[in-house]
Amino acid sequence: MFDFLVSFIPRAVVQGIPLLYGSTGEIVTEKSGNLNLGIPGVMYVGGICGVIGSFLYERSLADPSQMNAALGILIPLLCCLLGSLLMGLLYCFLTVTLRANQNVTGLAMTTFGVGVGNFFGGSLIKLTGADVPSIALSATSNLYRTRLPFAAGLGWFGQVFLSYGFLAYAAIIIAVLVSYVLNHTRMGLQLRAVGEDPATADAAGINITRYKFIATCAGCMIAGLGGLYYVMDYANGVWSNDAFGDRGWLAIALVIFTIWRPNVSIGASILFGGLYILYLFIPTGKDLAVKELYKMLPYVVTIVVLVFSSLRNKRENQPPESLGLPYFREER
Repeated sequence: MFDFLVSFIPRAVVQGIPLLYGSTGEIVTEKSGNLNLGIPGVMYVGGICGVIGSFLYERSLADPSQMNAALGILIPLLCCLLGSLLMGLLYCFLTVTLRANQNVTGLAMTTFGVGVGNFFGGSLIKLTGADVPSIALSATSNLYRTRLPFAAGLGWFGQVFLSYGFLAYAAIIIAVLVSYVLNHTRMGLQLRAVGEDPATADAAGINITRYKFIATCAGCMIAGLGGLYYVMDYANGVWSNDAFGDRGWLAIALVIFTIWRPNVSIGASILFGGLYILYLFIPTGKDLAVKELYKMLPYVVTIVVLVFSSLRNKRENQPPESLGLPYFREER
């Protein structure tokens, strides 16, 4: 049993980190009252923008293995953040400035983001002339997947806690910082006020538009890092179109599962990551139907949590009061 946990937990963590980035970013966004269902598209765009930056940098070098480590990390990272920021600005322009329906806008952005990723991904694949429909950015991936040098000598402790790339630890740090800002700072209090009752917050002198723009763009940039992590760390630098699966939707489900608490998302994302791959560790023989049932576990758990949360009906377990609703100052 111990050996199973030592093998299972690191894989669950690696699976859960993209979900942690996505859920943390969505929590920040929803606390401002914006319901961004475009998170799957944002993660996709974040991933492909990082791939584009890495691809262009590696192709500019005679020997990619000799690349500058700082540039090899910063170029994809900045490209990812910029692409995610543009997605956030687009969402804000449509929903905050033009007051478009947030549900429709989010779903459209998911479709748009996946389309953008597949278009540029397919274009890069054609440029490489590869026989397989994928791009391999091994040199950049090795930088993102660099582990602590002394982790291997610490046995099970090193394998469970210290065997990850820097983006995994960054996800945990960001979730903790976001939790602190939301609950223990004036800015977090004002942001929550905007999400709960924008009319009252506006009357108190809080700039509603600014908070919605900042929170949504920051949330998109955090979520975009989940796409970059997936490509550079989890997938070993290999980009394939439509390879993300439903991780973006699972990240949105995590927001409800954790009751809008980023610090709780740390453990919950690892739990969901474990549930996501549990079918690989449970022997099912040739019975494919049973294996498909195990794949449903993350969604079943989310539904169960929703049922129990509704039954308890506590105020602290509810979403922000104005979530998904446009704010019309003229009606104040």
